[in-house]
Amino acid sequence: QEGMPQTLSSTSMFTPCGFSPHLHTSKEDEPGGLIFQDGNLTSASLDALIQHLIPTTDYYPEKAYIFTFLLSSRLFIEPHELLSRVCHKCIEQQRLDDPVLDKARIRKFGPKILQLLTEWTETFPYDFQEERMIGHLKDMIHRIAPCDEAYWKKMNQLLQTLNQKLATLSHGQEGIVKISAAVSDKLVAFKSKPPSIQREILSVCSDPYTLAQQLTHVELERLSHIGPEEFVQAFVHKDPLDGTKTCFSEQKKTSNLEAYVKWFNRLCYLVATEICMPAKKKQRAQVIEFFIDVARECFNIGNFNSLMAIISGMNMSPVSRLKKTWSKVKTAKFFILEHQMDPTGNFYNYRTALRGAAHRSLTAHSNREKIVIPFFSLLIKDIYFLNEGCANRLPNGHVNFEKFLELAKQVGEFITWKQVECPFEQDPNIIHYLHTAPIFTEDGLYLASYESESPENQTEKDRWKSLRSTILGKT
Repeated sequence: QEGMPQTLSSTSMFTPCGFSPHLHTSKEDEPGGLIFQDGNLTSASLDALIQHLIPTTDYYPEKAYIFTFLLSSRLFIEPHELLSRVCHKCIEQQRLDDPVLDKARIRKFGPKILQLLTEWTETFPYDFQEERMIGHLKDMIHRIAPCDEAYWKKMNQLLQTLNQKLATLSHGQEGIVKISAAVSDKLVAFKSKPPSIQREILSVCSDPYTLAQQLTHVELERLSHIGPEEFVQAFVHKDPLDGTKTCFSEQKKTSNLEAYVKWFNRLCYLVATEICMPAKKKQRAQVIEFFIDVARECFNIGNFNSLMAIISGMNMSPVSRLKKTWSKVKTAKFFILEHQMDPTGNFYNYRTALRGAAHRSLTAHSNREKIVIPFFSLLIKDIYFLNEGCANRLPNGHVNFEKFLELAKQVGEFITWKQVECPFEQDPNIIHYLHTAPIFTEDGLYLASYESESPENQTEKDRWKSLRSTILGKT
């Protein structure tokens, strides 16, 4: 298929994941079973990786390692099981079961284990919606607390912050207006009458800059709810070494990710509905030009997801077939935008623009310059290909850590972008409209389109006839 993304930074990842076979044997006897290549950890047994996560009195894992391992380990082991094993090993290594604790030693170890638990709760708060997770966390701190009063305070702070974060996230999820599904094919019947019940976008917001800013609000709000782990959980397969069950057999924990994709689809259909709805050609052309300006402003802001949804909406057949309407539109601006989002060369133009926006974001002085909202379904596809193109485990049962560094790089960048505070003032009226305005289904769009500009050939005529009878009940 044209333009299917395959972003693996190094071609070597397509060879048996960049390993030459002699490495396995010769380096196998290294202590801890971690295999390095050019200073980078490339593979290890799951046990060795868990051990590498665990702080000691004089060791603390690198921040990048913690993120990469916590993100990818869920392909092999559920978070609660991982935390249980981490705690178990700490108890063993620091002898936390001894009747008399070595206080001096635990004071060296305590701040480090607290730091690790803090980083875990901050980056993957959704993991801690599970009672078991909180249980392991409290147990760990109860064991070290007798050595230092401050540890109790630290634990309470940690739990308080976590609770606030989870409350914000779940409240936010409820707070997002439930997107209304496509409910309004019946509106087609009103095309000939005064559209009293149909407000159109231009009556709610006639300024393209404002609309682009409100779309950016919606995008950032929705992005903020997506946990980094959802990208990995979307592709959880059965781990061959874990003969029991798929890691997340109960349910794929990817609801925020799915909600975000739904929003993209809604925006496509909303744009198409707004264009097909007006009875007069001049008005339709006006709506198209308005959306071209909105799309251009989205591009300038760095909001590529709304931009792509608007272009997709305009490219839907019911809209693109309106030749008479388009002849009234100044299309030069549209072609420039379309060129930016052209799928050729694996979306080469878009990827170049995205890198530009990402670079701007790094050197930004204001929140406005920090905004990067990637074309989301392409990001998911990239991660999908990264996941499919390369095994999670090597033939010797080792975890393929090289792959997970690449995964962490892509997801890590996304986390940076989703943390940007929206610099634009919110307009509840416009945002409510974006979420609740009725939209046509595909059939409704075709019918509205044929009612606007008559069918051009027999196929279209037949389709129009059948739509009129099914939707309008007319023959």
